[in-house]
Amino acid sequence: MNNLPKPRLSFVNIINMNVGFFGIQYSFGLQQSAVNPIYDMLGATPDEIPILNLAGPVTGLLIQPIIGALSDKTWSPKWGRRKPYFFIGAIMCSLALLAYPFSSALWMAAGLLWILDAGNNTAMEPYRAFIADTLNSDQQPTGFQAQSFFTGFGQTLANISLFIFPMIFIGKTGSLPNWVYASFFIGAVFSIGSIWWSMRTTKEIPPTEDELRKIKSEPLNLVSPFTDVFSAIVDMPKVMWQLAVVYLFQWYALFCYWQNSSKSVALSVWNATPASDPGLYEKAVSWTGLVNGWYNIVTFLSAFALVYFAKKIGPKYVHFLCLVLAGAGFLFFPNIQNQNLLFVAITGFGIGWASMMGIPYLMVVSQIPKERYGVYMGLINMMIVVPMILQTLTFGSVLKNFLGNDPRNAVMFAGVLLLLAALATLLIKTTKVSDDEVVLQGGGH
Repeated sequence: MNNLPKPRLSFVNIINMNVGFFGIQYSFGLQQSAVNPIYDMLGATPDEIPILNLAGPVTGLLIQPIIGALSDKTWSPKWGRRKPYFFIGAIMCSLALLAYPFSSALWMAAGLLWILDAGNNTAMEPYRAFIADTLNSDQQPTGFQAQSFFTGFGQTLANISLFIFPMIFIGKTGSLPNWVYASFFIGAVFSIGSIWWSMRTTKEIPPTEDELRKIKSEPLNLVSPFTDVFSAIVDMPKVMWQLAVVYLFQWYALFCYWQNSSKSVALSVWNATPASDPGLYEKAVSWTGLVNGWYNIVTFLSAFALVYFAKKIGPKYVHFLCLVLAGAGFLFFPNIQNQNLLFVAITGFGIGWASMMGIPYLMVVSQIPKERYGVYMGLINMMIVVPMILQTLTFGSVLKNFLGNDPRNAVMFAGVLLLLAALATLLIKTTKVSDDEVVLQGGGH
């Protein structure tokens, strides 16, 4: 936040400051693996699933850059700059998680997903800026990859709950199985509890006197977040435009996988659909939760190793290789009939997911003005959610008219898109600078 050296934090301090990311990502894990099967259980047809997932990308598009701009101009000696937004988002998320299992109809589940995503995005957006605010450049790779670690850890527990809880919580309450209640209730506790821990253990660095004067001279109003976002887009470094091309293929692909993984496994392993055999389909959902839990285990096991390789060969080549592994895994995944071999295929995506959650931020952080970390981290999220919105609006038609309404083809299609994202990564030019820090060439400040 200022140009003075920031205090070096111990590894434990860096972990503590990122614990809140665990609760956020547990919630996202439930969204990825549980929400679409819940839609199926409530009677959604395959081509309706993409549009029912519109909540995530739209709330991300609207909320994250605005929250980023607001947090850039926020300071309270008691509450800090980013922490108030962590806390508000966590409360919204926890309340939505508590209410979600009581969904009695498709419209209710879809509506609660909007609230849940709004809370998650409000809490998550300032976390990227929090790392850039608090850590020096040599510790930022560890900080961002700690978020990858907690992404993997949180989503692992969420997915494993989909496998274990159906064996513990038998039966059904209302419209949904009892295991849904258990998974979502625990998610609510994790969401608020983990954010509270990070807020309690980590202090924010106060702004300098010059920064405080600037904050006071530009008071918040209804218009200022939007003008800040617009001006940031106009001044956006060239490297961020280059990264946007990678993200177009990458995040369109991930939505294709998350929406279709359970149905793909049901067909390839058990030759079942939600309509033809609900019992076998629920078994496939549980097994997919275990498989997705495995890729998240791979994510948190490999996250910190990627820090070493990013410093050694550069973040661009690390991300390229990780995307190739993920794409190859998706191409094999829907053609596997042995349920145990699914773990082998998804391992590549686990490594790719570790890169996606941290490495791209290393590519751009040195090119972003320090006083605008919040709004620019929000713009990076816009690059994530715009492809997701395109996917929700277009993929239902693509699946129906070109992929035979077959979820296995959808997963293979995602694999092809990840390989295209890998090729687009190679188009970004890199150069090494002092202290083995790797930055990307392009426009900037």
